[in-house]
Amino acid sequence: MAADLHSRAARALRDTGTARERAIMAEPTNPPQHPRRFYKEVSVVAADGVFALRLDGRTPRAPGGRLLAAPTPALADLIAEEWRRQGASVELATMPATRLAYAALHGGAETRALRAASVVNFGASDLLCYFAEGPTSLVGRQERIWAPLLEWALEAHQLAFTRAVGIVHRAQPPLTLARLAALVGRLDDFALVGLAAAASLFGSAILALALSEGRINADEAMAAARLDEIFQEERWGMDAEAAARADSMAIEAVLLERWFAALRPAA
Repeated sequence: MAADLHSRAARALRDTGTARERAIMAEPTNPPQHPRRFYKEVSVVAADGVFALRLDGRTPRAPGGRLLAAPTPALADLIAEEWRRQGASVELATMPATRLAYAALHGGAETRALRAASVVNFGASDLLCYFAEGPTSLVGRQERIWAPLLEWALEAHQLAFTRAVGIVHRAQPPLTLARLAALVGRLDDFALVGLAAAASLFGSAILALALSEGRINADEAMAAARLDEIFQEERWGMDAEAAARADSMAIEAVLLERWFAALRPAA
């Protein structure tokens, strides 16, 4: 019973990102979802320190009017892949990297502050800080998977998160949250939009940071974020709704892994 309650609390924590934090990530306008494809060739061109998408030699604009461009050639290529894959119509629902780029290119200081605050808010109630009271096998699994990530956050970024037992909220040290805010505040718009999306997806700023820096991959992030649910599914099975939710999360996690990898400087 305790493990099931902990699992439902973990899921609820992640779901808090669905409304407000996910709204911050959404594309800023509502363009037609299936406009007719109007281009043949897709390319990427370096210009003015960024890498612009070109459709038949012309750079499209993101909602809000800014040119659709990325800070690295790898990220521009990731976005260009989505445009090349389109058929007779352009379906934005199948273009998650493009939608993230739209979000990164939209909004001013207020939008940026909201995104940064959303990451800090997830850190303030981070999923990885709430260990179960039992059973022993679940706690042992949390120790193996979560504890090393808490140690990494401390060693890599001096983020000393406080662990709790059970699901009752426990405040994190103000210094930890201040350091997390400072770290997030130094990110560029493309890294920040990805980090906010990852923190919302996983219910964890720690997992978002670890994925963004290559400390873990998408599969490992998913295993950590869904640890309690996986434990329950191994005992009682998985229903269709849970399976669909897990599949959707996995797809988004892989995209975010590719997004962060594309943002890193070429070796």
